[in-house]
Amino acid sequence: MIPDSSLSFLKRLLDTPGPSGFESAPARVWREEARGFAHEVRGDVAGNSIATAGPKGGAGGPVIMLAGHVDEIGVIVNYVDDEGYVYIGGIGGWDPQVLVAQRIRFLGRHGDVFGVVGKKPVHLMKPSDRDKASQITDLWVDVGATSKAEVLERLAIGDPGVIDSRTMEFPNGRLVSRSIDDRIGAFIVLEALRRYADSPGAATVAAVATTQEEIAWRGGGALVGASGINPQMAIVVDVTFATDHPGVEKKELGEHKLGGGPVLARGSIISPVVFGLLRTTAETHNIPYSVHAVGRDTSTDADAIHIAREGVATGLVSIPNRYMHSPNEMVALEDLDRAATLIAETCRRVTAKTDFTDR
Repeated sequence: MIPDSSLSFLKRLLDTPGPSGFESAPARVWREEARGFAHEVRGDVAGNSIATAGPKGGAGGPVIMLAGHVDEIGVIVNYVDDEGYVYIGGIGGWDPQVLVAQRIRFLGRHGDVFGVVGKKPVHLMKPSDRDKASQITDLWVDVGATSKAEVLERLAIGDPGVIDSRTMEFPNGRLVSRSIDDRIGAFIVLEALRRYADSPGAATVAAVATTQEEIAWRGGGALVGASGINPQMAIVVDVTFATDHPGVEKKELGEHKLGGGPVLARGSIISPVVFGLLRTTAETHNIPYSVHAVGRDTSTDADAIHIAREGVATGLVSIPNRYMHSPNEMVALEDLDRAATLIAETCRRVTAKTDFTDR
């Protein structure tokens, strides 16, 4: 069960805005929490936050990297017209329909600036336009200003923003937030490190809140972090599509439900050794799990980490997530707890004799 103190930290982390490239605020929240138990906490030039724990002395054992990205999708100010309407672009992968009629929280130069997303009312549309999907270029943000000059006193071109929403607890242990993808991963790797630090094994474990994953066509913060840490093994934590709601094809995605435990990726770039360690640990500790078959890349930090330096034996643990890239993503708290335990116990199984080459 996730302790109340950890749950309070998780809510602070989820509610702190930090789109890709602008993650410093949630990163500070993460590092502050890590200083309560980690042996070392630091940052790097890419914005990654790194917390380390392990055996006394720390020398001689393998190094394990735990990675969960701390960024979220967001928007960015592109243009302000003479009447004071703000036009935006996306940071990360948006379905523009999600933005319609939302409130936006911009991170302005002098503090937060709030606005509402505007669109032509349905009454004024031509019949032929009513069923057309909105594009982000069809939308604007109204911050209550009457002129361009007034807006530019509070906002600058390039200022980021997020949907203005707060984390909520739902019945049956559900948690709802706009930034579950993938603050939940950043939380789990730190919670796993906390549990590992209570009784460390032979490995030195570095939990990393990575940056820029949502825009990371070239590896983002994960590649920089892995190159600097130089681990022999890595476990990436991200979200995956829950398939327990209407309209999802299990034949394509597999069966992954909220409360069903963490999802272990298998195939493509996943190390058979790390997958085996995770699966054996889950079965030893009676942790329920499902397996996600991945025939190509994973679209997570694992894709960058496994080819860092001379190569890293990499596994991927995912949390079933409903309504991804929306203001109301949903996960089950018990899945977070089980994932943290699984990762901590897997790290304890790794010794200096562990062979990461599949033979």
